[in-house]
Amino acid sequence: MYTASFFSTKLGRAALISILAMAAMNCFALTQQLNAAPQVYASTAAITGELA
Repeated sequence: MYTASFFSTKLGRAALISILAMAAMNCFALTQQLNAAPQVYASTAAITGELA
């Protein structure tokens, strides 16, 4: 995996920043999903009982 010597290089620091950015974006997306009110829409196919 990764070692401390890898993260001391320029590439390692860039990889660490990328990993932190992805984690932050996942946290942001998760909080947006948790704060959103669920919306349920009834389609005409569901109302009439059509299969396909």
